[in-house]
Amino acid sequence: MMMTFLQVALGGAIGAMLRFGSGLAMLRLAGPGFPLGVLTVNIIGSFLMGLFSIFAFHRGMQHFSPFVMTGVLGGFTTFSAFSLEAFTLYERGQIGAAGLYVALSVILSLAGLALGVWLGRGVWA
Repeated sequence: MMMTFLQVALGGAIGAMLRFGSGLAMLRLAGPGFPLGVLTVNIIGSFLMGLFSIFAFHRGMQHFSPFVMTGVLGGFTTFSAFSLEAFTLYERGQIGAAGLYVALSVILSLAGLALGVWLGRGVWA
């Protein structure tokens, strides 16, 4: 059990560093304003979660799930940051942008997960 906790911790550290780097990259590319960094990692992370879940199932590699899914992808994506960004937009009076951000985050993250599952099933079925 202790090894599983260590796998989650290591994966979480890796995922958090990837999220931080992605956020910096998006900030440099697009500038401040709309929270593209968090939106991007939530969509990509959801896609990878769907893809990995099917891959692990078909390859009998579920033992990597704590490291990859809970750790790396859990540290990479974050709805706590999403919530903060949405609320900040709302507090600034950017209610339309806040609503758009929430809708895009939820819809595109779910679509990313579904696409990952669909591709995973096509590749590893």
